[in-house]
Amino acid sequence: MTEKIWLKQYPEEIPQQVQYEERTLQSYLSEAGEEASEQIAIHFMGKELTYAEMMRAAKRLGAYLQKVGIEKGDRIAVMLPNTPQAAIAFYGVLYAGAIVVQTNPLYTERELEYQLQDSGAKAIITLKALYPRVANIRQRTELEHIITTGVEDYLPFPKNKIYPSIERKKTKVIVDFPKDSQISDFKQIVEQEQGELTEYDFAFDDVAVLQYTGGTTGPPKGVMLTHENLVSNVSMCNAWLYQSEKGKEVVLGIIPLFHVYGMTTVLLLSVMQHYKMVLMPQFKPEDVLKTIEKQKPTFFPGAPTIYIGLLNHPKIEKYDLSSIEACISGSAPLPVEVKKKFEQLTGGRLVEGYGLTETSPVTHANFVWKNEARVGSIGVPWPNTDACILGPHDSDAVGSEYVGEIAIKGPQVMKGYWNRPQDTEETFRDGWLLTGDLGYMDEDGYFYIVDRKKDMVIAGGFNIYPREIEEVFYEHEAVQEVVVIGIPDPYRGETVKAFIVLRPGYEVTEKELNKFARKHLAAFKVPHYYEFREDLPKTAIGKILRRVLIDEEKKKTKSK
Repeated sequence: MTEKIWLKQYPEEIPQQVQYEERTLQSYLSEAGEEASEQIAIHFMGKELTYAEMMRAAKRLGAYLQKVGIEKGDRIAVMLPNTPQAAIAFYGVLYAGAIVVQTNPLYTERELEYQLQDSGAKAIITLKALYPRVANIRQRTELEHIITTGVEDYLPFPKNKIYPSIERKKTKVIVDFPKDSQISDFKQIVEQEQGELTEYDFAFDDVAVLQYTGGTTGPPKGVMLTHENLVSNVSMCNAWLYQSEKGKEVVLGIIPLFHVYGMTTVLLLSVMQHYKMVLMPQFKPEDVLKTIEKQKPTFFPGAPTIYIGLLNHPKIEKYDLSSIEACISGSAPLPVEVKKKFEQLTGGRLVEGYGLTETSPVTHANFVWKNEARVGSIGVPWPNTDACILGPHDSDAVGSEYVGEIAIKGPQVMKGYWNRPQDTEETFRDGWLLTGDLGYMDEDGYFYIVDRKKDMVIAGGFNIYPREIEEVFYEHEAVQEVVVIGIPDPYRGETVKAFIVLRPGYEVTEKELNKFARKHLAAFKVPHYYEFREDLPKTAIGKILRRVLIDEEKKKTKSK
């Protein structure tokens, strides 16, 4: 295998190997609750909790779960937006000795039923407003306990009194709870539980979290992430952000904590380093801008759609965003124009990183403070991480002419897929995790994603990478968002179609976009079809769901 040539690029402040202790995730909250007891752990819409308060609530929840029969290794689903309850529940489940099953609050009943059945979750912690969804599928799962909470439980007065009626008007959901000893109230538990917490012995490679994949290739799979996977990845992240100071930083938590990227870079990093988390349950650009000006976050992990959404807000220049020092963008390619504009506005650094659910998640990033980030690159592997390009004949390939599948080794690589030994086996080759992403490595060790293996378009025998075309369209002043896919073509096999969302106040024709594309792309890469849309389908973190658009096109083809 290739020597780790990227290590020559490391600034002296970043160690090539990060040392980390063999400790559980929950032990870091215990440490923060004792050593930084009065430090603010969470700011949420005007309400603040100290680390001592967060630890106490999580331990009470853990004790309650043990009291009602939860045992070591049981799975418990946490289905909450970014609220203090989400952070407390995560650690409460771990204190109980159980495994956290991260669950998206936007799941439909069908999606939720699948995940609860697949994980065998014995309990779920969720919002009162989501209870009907849980109740409708409960009999077809192994759920024994339901713990409910309301966003208002952690709002300051008078917001806590006003919020429930606003929410009822908006959702038109009135929840009628049956008298059931298996349904309990989160707030009551964390305020009143007096039971003793039994502390289990954990192995470092015990599973801490079941994090489900997006299901873009078949049904979602439960990724088994161990304490070591997550502790090592957070330790790498901390080493990468070497200018940050323990107990001093403020982290803006817009990315959902139930997403692996938010879990690691917001929740786990903050607790390990005693940072203040500013949690926001929804991405509303103006609210985010106001929060940045008021709370002055220094670290802002996000996704390209979040930064694009802010940049396109008409009043962005009226807000003081100068507190932001570092942003690592993940989940999707970061358009070059977005990086430039965001850095100009904030004075901070926005760099692209890369990772997968299966790697806890980060494996690569550009350097935040050393030199300029390489345009279009996902950066270099993090400390303790090895990466290579696996080609059909040459796995030692270096240089842009060698495009192959990116493969990863490192302590952050998952234990495997939950109850799926065959899928686990197929995802590894000689100990390397196969990412499914095509890319190359340059002579300095910087990696570049060309595209998803499954997203590549083959038109008339040519390999076409959607990301390259998308980058070109992001340079057009009228384009806010774009996604490119391959659609069936009787002559070429496949041809290119672009879905475009225009910036507010801009107009452009298909003919004008075509002319623009031809200036920058070879003729065979220029889209044959364009479709203008108000918005694009996205995940909760803002990643564009290319697969949904592909499926839509397939249905159209079948119906013809």
